[in-house]
Amino acid sequence: MFRLRELIVAGCLVPALFGFPVTARAQSQAQSQNAVSGERQTDEPVLREYRGIKIGMTLDEVHQKLGDPKEKSDRLDIYTFSDSETAQIYYDESKKVMAIAVIYTGRDNNAPTAKAVLGTDVQPRPDGSAYLMIRYPKAGYWVSYSRTAGEEPIVTVTMQRMVP
Repeated sequence: MFRLRELIVAGCLVPALFGFPVTARAQSQAQSQNAVSGERQTDEPVLREYRGIKIGMTLDEVHQKLGDPKEKSDRLDIYTFSDSETAQIYYDESKKVMAIAVIYTGRDNNAPTAKAVLGTDVQPRPDGSAYLMIRYPKAGYWVSYSRTAGEEPIVTVTMQRMVP
């Protein structure tokens, strides 16, 4: 069951993670409208690392900090820290961290709040779901916070290197 959930989450995240760089140029032209669409741009990120892992670290540095992943390849490591917390670390062709996605599942999942991740609260939609992405051009990456609707929400916190 947990393996199926990982595959579903990975299937949802991979297109999102790799689709954002393709649209980054078009989005940068519309920054003034982004606050309305769930995006913002600011200078200093609140979230700078996850469990000591930062954007740009090498695959070997990640393995030294977190140990052996549950599943690994040259481009993706999956770590399961509990029944409710899974991290996916994505690597570029030079084996450096380009994205970190942390998925918190279940009712009592100890997920961080949007304020802890982004430095600001996120106004939930009527169904209880919420999303906000903030770009940090000086830091070279963006951070997003996403929460699904329902009594057992899935919270996804993502950091991804921005494409120049």
